[in-house]
Amino acid sequence: MKSPARQTFPRAYHRMCAWILGFRFVVNGQPDTAEPCLFVSNHTSYLDIIVLGALIDGCFVAKTEVSGWPFFGPLSKLQRTVYVDRKRASAGRQRDSMVERLTDGGRLILFPEGTSSDGNRTLPFRSALFAVASTPGADGKPLKVQPVSLACTHLDGWPLGRNLRWLYSWYGDMDLLSHIWRVAGIGSLTV
Repeated sequence: MKSPARQTFPRAYHRMCAWILGFRFVVNGQPDTAEPCLFVSNHTSYLDIIVLGALIDGCFVAKTEVSGWPFFGPLSKLQRTVYVDRKRASAGRQRDSMVERLTDGGRLILFPEGTSSDGNRTLPFRSALFAVASTPGADGKPLKVQPVSLACTHLDGWPLGRNLRWLYSWYGDMDLLSHIWRVAGIGSLTV
């Protein structure tokens, strides 16, 4: 169901979070406004969701476990997240769920790496997730795919090099709460 509140609240929420954290956005190029559309982005942190959620009216594709996380689970459900299981046996069913959302006129935001990294390189794409890009739209035309590249470039106006990307990146076994606390206190990040 596409109610106005269901479409407006998540984007407003992400914008509020970005404002609280002091994020500044620099967008190069024009995001595609077509529906359906698949936005494909690198993934360095849970913060990517705040950034893309503030800039793009779309639904995320996330691992199934996210639906059960405290706080983040209910928010992801509100945003109509498509949950995927990482087991190879369910790849076809997951692709069908993504195609259904796209056919319904949706815009999906996908991190085809399947996990976050330090942001200094792009990890290999998980082909099972990215296979949805070859699916034609409801009108039979090729699905529009919008590439997105996220990078945290400045801290309080000063250039942020490779050696400081860990300030934004969240990956591996990093503790979530301490990372959120650090990001909230370091100053203004330009993404």
